[in-house]
Amino acid sequence: MLSLTEQQIRASFVNASRKEVSDVTLPPDFETLSFDSLDYLGWHDRKLARRSYVVAEVDGEPVGVVLKQSDKRPLSRAQCSWCSDVNLTNEVVFYSAKRAGAAGRNGNTIGTLICADFGCSANVRKLPPMAYIGFDAEAARLDNITGLQLHAEAFARSVRQTS
Repeated sequence: MLSLTEQQIRASFVNASRKEVSDVTLPPDFETLSFDSLDYLGWHDRKLARRSYVVAEVDGEPVGVVLKQSDKRPLSRAQCSWCSDVNLTNEVVFYSAKRAGAAGRNGNTIGTLICADFGCSANVRKLPPMAYIGFDAEAARLDNITGLQLHAEAFARSVRQTS
């Protein structure tokens, strides 16, 4: 992922008002983040319960999305739509995001299931278990990383789409 400054992150939000952007609290470890090991940047707002943020790269530019966490839990164990990790050690929750522009102001939203701690980048970098003789675990790991990048990009692109 691109290395980002606070100003770039604040300018990247496509579905937030100026007030919402000014209220964004950056992750507590922002100054020490290793963007090289992230496929997207995701974090929870320390001040506002159930509000989170994701910044993904779309066409070489950061696209920020304000997320709202559902207060309801899935009835069964959900799988993350982004990293598709089947050995989850953490929760998966439903997040919704209002769309950008007039669509969002009219109440149009989009939703997705994401790891509650936004640990997808770490999940896809683990070598998968040996599935069969001759299985190329490193190739599968690289496919998982690419898949995560594509899922995060597609979500951000969909939120940004105004029609």
